[in-house]
Amino acid sequence: MVQLRTAISIDEAIKRVMTDSKTQPTETIDLNECANRFLAEDLIANEHVPAFDRALYDGYAIRFEDTMEATHTKPIVFEVIGEIGAGSIFCSTVNAFQAVRIMTGAEIPASCNAMIMLEDVEQFTEDHVQKIRITQVVSNGERVFAKGTEIRQGACIASKGTQINPGVIGLLATFGFHQVNVRKKPIVGILATGSELLEVDEPLIPGKIRNSNSYMLLSQVVQAGGEAIYLGKLEDDLEKSIQVIQEALQRVDILVTTGGVSVGDYDYLPAIYERLGATVLFNKIAMRPGSVTTVAKLGEQYLVGLSGNPSASFIGFELFVRPLIRKRLGSSHPHLLSAQAILADDYPNPNNFTQVIRTKCVFENGHIVAISNGLNMSNAITSIAGADALAILRPTQTGYQKGEMIDILLLAAEKGQKHSVFGGDEDA
Repeated sequence: MVQLRTAISIDEAIKRVMTDSKTQPTETIDLNECANRFLAEDLIANEHVPAFDRALYDGYAIRFEDTMEATHTKPIVFEVIGEIGAGSIFCSTVNAFQAVRIMTGAEIPASCNAMIMLEDVEQFTEDHVQKIRITQVVSNGERVFAKGTEIRQGACIASKGTQINPGVIGLLATFGFHQVNVRKKPIVGILATGSELLEVDEPLIPGKIRNSNSYMLLSQVVQAGGEAIYLGKLEDDLEKSIQVIQEALQRVDILVTTGGVSVGDYDYLPAIYERLGATVLFNKIAMRPGSVTTVAKLGEQYLVGLSGNPSASFIGFELFVRPLIRKRLGSSHPHLLSAQAILADDYPNPNNFTQVIRTKCVFENGHIVAISNGLNMSNAITSIAGADALAILRPTQTGYQKGEMIDILLLAAEKGQKHSVFGGDEDA
């Protein structure tokens, strides 16, 4: 029996998915294991950075007030009473018209309040005593990286939901966080449907295709921050498929199927959702490719049915599954980062659905230019490889011409954004 479906807008579909309120539990892991994980709590600075007044350059630590009358015609002479290397401290008092040789990064003596660079002084020896001549006035705190200038103790150095990149790891190490509380990765299972599918190591035979979607989706899950599990293929048998999916739901937070969501006689997923008692959030979206993308919810678990066409499957994941994973990880910016770009190709045909085009981006004259990346068809996989953006062509009766400004979604940008470019999100 053919199932009648009503298409909803992309923003409405996103809104329905992003109402998810579940957040992953936390776990504590070592610093050297936390790359690309998501912080489960705000990190608060437990000390000042820098922890002491530091020299910004090689030179001499002095008291600024001793230089107030220095000129080129009337230089002031300072006696050099010691030297401080990086990692060392100078415990003696520096009195009036005395200086201490200091290296970059070393701690400024407590009795000093400024420094002067090596190249700004004249060094000489008099009566076996090292001395310097200063011909300029030095201000209070000059060339000193003062305690707490970068970060004050008690400040938030990284917010919960932040994805841990190398810079954040550097911060964690700076403050001595050798263990970090992060969100556990949501477990995302991938199931392929269709008797036409072969595994990648099987020889190609007439009427069959290799199961490329599953491996593509596994990679997308990892890139989004989840833990990916390949669960194999569903048979074209309703009862066996229900059993497989029931068993899969014991292991995963999100179950993604590829294929089996259209309206043909051999597409069982709508019937499976019904038998499971899952609530179907939507089963058709006004977009191309991927209009038959289906999302259902069973308790706190999501069942996402993606098209069997590679491009449709890829796009459906990026628009709906990726932000769901990121939200569960606590990210406040779960959606793909958007930008504006100049369209490099003509798309003259009218369309009632939003088109999502795989594109490559280049910079020309200060603008991003979006260039179509291969065959613009839902079953074309070659257009995905090498694409670094998705061009958004909203419904139009006049088509699009080369040179028009459009929205794009950046696939290669790790930093996301809070709201979807389509408008539907958890805050709507």
